[in-house]
Amino acid sequence: MTGEWAWTTEARFESRLGAHLPLLNEVLAHLAQLGWDGRDYFGVQMTLEETLTNAIRHGNGSDPEKKVQVLCRVSAERFWMSVEDEGHGFIPTEVADCTADENLEALGGRGMLLIRAYMEEVSFNERGNRITVATQRGYRPPPTEDE
Repeated sequence: MTGEWAWTTEARFESRLGAHLPLLNEVLAHLAQLGWDGRDYFGVQMTLEETLTNAIRHGNGSDPEKKVQVLCRVSAERFWMSVEDEGHGFIPTEVADCTADENLEALGGRGMLLIRAYMEEVSFNERGNRITVATQRGYRPPPTEDE
């Protein structure tokens, strides 16, 4: 499977805001070199920001003693990434629906909605401290009942 990936990296960094930026910039540079642009590029950029920031802030509680581990693979057509923190994890099905009337003014909770809008595959390990995402260029989610 590694033969299909143009670039692969593993990174481990401390849980402080900004520590993820070198990795984020490196991934985005490789995507640009491979011709990713527009909605596809933006979707990966937003997913990187959300997953890495969530691991730092929510997973590890911004504790610099705790690390975030990332494995990322990109090709001209596919993006795949796994992000794991050292936190206790969470239960994805218990995340409040940010589109429900009672949650519309809540400050958080939109990250998973955005990630699912841009990623073809989103999964979590049983503990809830690792997210794995994947998509291909040109992916568009299926229409919802409202569309």
